[in-house]
Amino acid sequence: MENLHIRIDKWLWMVRLFKTRSLATEACNAGKVKCNGVNVKPSKEVKTEEEYEVHIGTLNKQVRVLGTPKSRVGAALVPDYCEDLTPQEEYDRMKTLHTYEYRPHGLGRPTKRDRRQLEYIKSMMGDGEEF
Repeated sequence: MENLHIRIDKWLWMVRLFKTRSLATEACNAGKVKCNGVNVKPSKEVKTEEEYEVHIGTLNKQVRVLGTPKSRVGAALVPDYCEDLTPQEEYDRMKTLHTYEYRPHGLGRPTKRDRRQLEYIKSMMGDGEEF
């Protein structure tokens, strides 16, 4: 793996942390990507062995750069360029955070009242994000 000069927004997209490069750029501009606790601009150059904290929705993901690919890589090749350092507790928190959205099969689409109740529960649980 050669070490190319890649911007952080492009690297985040290449290793599939974001679906589009523009979403990765927006996350950097919004302060959702940090290196050593400092917000990162989208133009920051990625270096091997650097660790980043990336907020994706309500998930706080921690990753270490292992290399820089030449282009976007398939999901099977992501571990060659990116090491996931996110603690298991964070993934467990995400599972419990979204358990209240379960809707049994066969009930149909939620009504307007059902959606409002879900939004109220989410706001009480601290999720706070509106879709």
